[in-house]
Amino acid sequence: MSEPPNNPGQADLTHIDTWLFDLDNTLYPMESGFMGQIEGRMTDYVQKVTGLAREDAYRLQKQYLADYGLTLGGLMAHHGVDPAEFHAIFHDLSLESLARDPRLVAALERLPGRRLIFTNADETHARRVLGRLGLSHLFDEVFHIGSANYLPKPAPETFVRMNALHEIDPAKAAFFEDRADNLKPAFDLGMTTVLVGPHAPASDAPFVRYKTDNLAAFLEDALLDEAA
Repeated sequence: MSEPPNNPGQADLTHIDTWLFDLDNTLYPMESGFMGQIEGRMTDYVQKVTGLAREDAYRLQKQYLADYGLTLGGLMAHHGVDPAEFHAIFHDLSLESLARDPRLVAALERLPGRRLIFTNADETHARRVLGRLGLSHLFDEVFHIGSANYLPKPAPETFVRMNALHEIDPAKAAFFEDRADNLKPAFDLGMTTVLVGPHAPASDAPFVRYKTDNLAAFLEDALLDEAA
């Protein structure tokens, strides 16, 4: 298990050689509103599949998210939804609200070792967003919901599957994520956990090793293994 959580001004990440990043609301700011577009499309789809009024569809959407860790999980279990059909509804979303951040690009470029995306979205969505953000060249692989056999974070089995597939040593891995609950399995396996987003500084979750509301600044200041 990782060392006890604390939050010094400068993070010591000299032991890290594998960098895992969530995608949505982590590699771009929550304030962009892009996730609002995703949620809207999702509610449209739940409404179409169930025939419910929009308010009821939204409520069911959130219930499935709570019960299955992913709205898609409930749609597959109770409505026989094809995951490929579901994910296709996001593939033409406008990316106009997402902007390239040169400071973040430079901060990611200085990280030694491998960089991977770990997302509950599908690969097409991940590649579109990375391209828009100018980050495609910085990530070796995308571990997406299909890679996880549609068992989403924070399922511990999905972390084990990812580690095995990419030969990750948890003691040498850092995981950056905007949802605190998704960090617990990583912490339990021995990863260094970093909570990202405007809500992060207020978190007192015992499995959060570091927290930041500015990912670029955090990475700029972190101590790295410069010889790697």
